[in-house]
Amino acid sequence: MDRPEMIGRIESALGEVLERPVDGLAEDTKLFDDLHLDSTSVLEVLMALEDSVGIDVDPDELDIADFESVGTLTDYVSRQAKEGDAPPEAGR
Repeated sequence: MDRPEMIGRIESALGEVLERPVDGLAEDTKLFDDLHLDSTSVLEVLMALEDSVGIDVDPDELDIADFESVGTLTDYVSRQAKEGDAPPEAGR
C-alpha cells in the first residue's frame, strides 16, 4: 500500500472516530492539538485501522511519539503493516 492510500485509510478512521468528515490532512497535522484527539480516541482510531489495514496493535507497546501527527501515525501504521502476518492490501 502506498503512502497516499495509507493516509486515506487514516483519514477514514479519524472521520469514524471524530464523527465528521476528515480529508485532505497534511502530514504535519497534529493529532492532539489540531484534531483534539485524546488517548481513548487514539485507541479507537487504531482499532479502526486494525480492520481497514490489517494490522495488529499491542497497546502495551505504543509510543506517544508515533501519534504526534498524521505523518508519524502513517509511519507507525506502515511499519505495523510490514511486520504483520497479513498483507496490507488484505483490507480486513
